[in-house]
Amino acid sequence: MNFDGEDLSHKALGDRLPQGETHVFRECDLTETDLWGASLAGARFESCVLEQTDFRKADLDGAVFKGGGGMRIRFSDADLIDASFTDVDLSSAQFGGALLTDASFTGCRMIGASLTGSRGTGFKVARSNLTLANLGGCSLRGEVIEGVRFDDADLSGCDFTQATLSDCRLIGTRLLLTKFQQADLRGADLGQPDDDKLRAFAGAVINQRQANAILAARGITVL
Repeated sequence: MNFDGEDLSHKALGDRLPQGETHVFRECDLTETDLWGASLAGARFESCVLEQTDFRKADLDGAVFKGGGGMRIRFSDADLIDASFTDVDLSSAQFGGALLTDASFTGCRMIGASLTGSRGTGFKVARSNLTLANLGGCSLRGEVIEGVRFDDADLSGCDFTQATLSDCRLIGTRLLLTKFQQADLRGADLGQPDDDKLRAFAGAVINQRQANAILAARGITVL
């Protein structure tokens, strides 16, 4: 079923969408639309307004989100296996309990988003702004992460083992019990190298410039 430019705001659609069909939403207004538990596997959302849209417990496996978005979208406990988000505003989005295996976020604005408590074996993120986001406990093990801003984000308990961070920023990032064993951080801005960060970075690979900055912060000059 296709929806083109329709105002679907404040409507309850969760049990009104036909089963067994692929639904396409183009330039629709889904502000505060109730899609709780909806069957939306493989659905497409193109340049839609998603302000406070409720996708809780929805089946969004393989869904495609491109452009659009809005504040405080709710994806809690949704299935998002292989879902892709490209150039979507996901500011303050809630993903607690969501199944994010092989989901991808590219070019997304995810300021203040909460992915802590999400499920699955890992997801991909690139060229996105995760300032102030909460990723506590998430796994990005072995991922190649490029152009991501983690400023003031909470990455406590995250697993970045063997990940590669390129053109990423970790300024003001919370790294309590975060794992970076064998991670390549040579292309990342590590921010102020405080004790918590140094503990987290144990086992990671850094470059000479980063090592000099760490030593300089402790009053040690390398000649």
